[in-house]
Amino acid sequence: MSRFSEVRDLVNGLEADFEKFYEKGNQAAGTRVRKGMQDLKNMAQDIRKEVQEKKNA
Repeated sequence: MSRFSEVRDLVNGLEADFEKFYEKGNQAAGTRVRKGMQDLKNMAQDIRKEVQEKKNA
């Protein structure tokens, strides 16, 4: 479950930046949100590969 914790921590860590960008229009926060979402995408892909490997083992 550590992978799930990593995903949850990443999403929770982005919460403040989402708020700053969408509610206050802070452009720098938008950049951090985009980077965080890219990290989330990469993490999700890695998890998908792990699951596939375990399933096929």
